[in-house]
Amino acid sequence: MKYLTQQVIFDLDDTLVHCNKYFDLILGQYFELMSEWFGEYGATTADFRSKQVEIDVHTVSTSGLASDNFPKSLIATYRFFCIKYNHPADPYQEQQLMKLGMSVYDQEVEAYPGMVETLDTLKQDGHALYLYTGGDDTIQKRKIEQMKLDAYFDDRIYIRQHKNVEALETILNTHSFDRKSTWMIGNSLRTDVLPALTAGINSIYLKQQNEWLYNLIELQREMQQSVQTISSISEVPPVIRSAALFKNHG
Repeated sequence: MKYLTQQVIFDLDDTLVHCNKYFDLILGQYFELMSEWFGEYGATTADFRSKQVEIDVHTVSTSGLASDNFPKSLIATYRFFCIKYNHPADPYQEQQLMKLGMSVYDQEVEAYPGMVETLDTLKQDGHALYLYTGGDDTIQKRKIEQMKLDAYFDDRIYIRQHKNVEALETILNTHSFDRKSTWMIGNSLRTDVLPALTAGINSIYLKQQNEWLYNLIELQREMQQSVQTISSISEVPPVIRSAALFKNHG
């Protein structure tokens, strides 16, 4: 069956490959350490979690998706509780936290079920595939290489420290994207869906069970109606196919 070519832009982390679960793993170890150091003062895991999320979201909002934001948020949270309980900050403990935070990027990259089949199907249907990810250049390139994603995206790969409307507009203007047949697929309402809808392209929201708080925002009602929500990457090809067929007959 022939499909009208669509330009399909994929996010990487928690869309094609696992990401949040590794941060949760490291946070679990972090909260154990913090309980060890501050438990005697009556501080709880909920206290540590709440402060770390607050600092993390604020940092990313101001400085983008830099790799050292996460370990820095662990240290900033530690310092907050040091001041709160008049507990002298220990440089060795801070060093320990920096190392723990950075270790999140050493985890083995793991694809979501259906990633390969989804990309194969879209490629076979003749659609042009693009990858647009946020974060540190070296870390993201390593994931892309390990997953051999250049087989699908070739040189159509964009890594940006800030994922927002401006960044997406720059990409859309660099190439001749037909916005009516361009799609952004990702798990972040903030950095994938909202910029896509603002830029006038189609958006598929891959809703994950455990989402990073930074990614969750409230969309305006008309935007909510424009976005297609799915819960598995395998649902992408049918959505694209029906749109490509519909437009072909239109």
